[in-house]
Amino acid sequence: MTDDPFVTHRSLLFTVAYEMLGSAADAEDVLQEAWLRWSTVDRSQVRDERAYLVRIVTRQALNHLRTLARRRESYVGEWLPEPLLTSPDVADDVELAENVSIAMLTVLETLGPTERAVFVLREVFDVSYDEIADAVGKTPAAVRQIAHRAKEHVSARRPRIAVDRAEQEAVITRFMHAVNSGDLQGLMDVLAPDVVSVADGGGFVRGAARHPIVGADKIARYLLGGLAKLGLPFEARPTWVNGHPALRGEIDGSLAGAICFEIEDGRITRIFSIANPYKLGRLDEEAELAR
Repeated sequence: MTDDPFVTHRSLLFTVAYEMLGSAADAEDVLQEAWLRWSTVDRSQVRDERAYLVRIVTRQALNHLRTLARRRESYVGEWLPEPLLTSPDVADDVELAENVSIAMLTVLETLGPTERAVFVLREVFDVSYDEIADAVGKTPAAVRQIAHRAKEHVSARRPRIAVDRAEQEAVITRFMHAVNSGDLQGLMDVLAPDVVSVADGGGFVRGAARHPIVGADKIARYLLGGLAKLGLPFEARPTWVNGHPALRGEIDGSLAGAICFEIEDGRITRIFSIANPYKLGRLDEEAELAR
């Protein structure tokens, strides 16, 4: 007996939903709804099962996006995507790794629901304009226009310089050693002067800044000062998050958050710290992502 097409393409469908929503929990809800719809379909009438399933998932994700937009209006502090533990192998697909990065997902948050769906399907998964039109309820001509606008919008905001894996790991290792040892100067040296730090504690984590902090000196002192006030041992450890080298923060041996980075010219230009405990459930088991 052959596998059900839904099972065969599950990693792809999860990746589509996660790219559109920035939340693994919501992506799983979308897949559950998509499975229920798929289970009632007359398979003999489906010519391209993969495309059909992507269309179902896209429609369900669009419905969720509109609900999430209202929910995020009342979110406490900055909202960041839910981080996923990934294997280093994900980084081998450079385009996939770039598009599932915390940095890119944060940029996608600035798009409207339909624009985000069109961008993700076209730029990440190379879905045809006709198929996207079916998924989002627009004409192919309208989809082309939306895709063009969305691509320009994202291009103006995405990280501009590609950094190889070795440089990423070296810079993040320097940051890790400086944080773990409380080395203020070492931390300053690895941060770009105009570095920006964005933290997501969801209102549940004391000490998580509710607004972005700008500048190497401010960030270094805020970070080391906050850790000193904890009164508990803190350790940053290397890991892989969303296809990129990152850090796992632990307080007294327990998971406290994920720290992701943008790097340029050997220094950190942006820090994303996700500490909301309701967003950390995917950091102990590798997520399977696929295109």
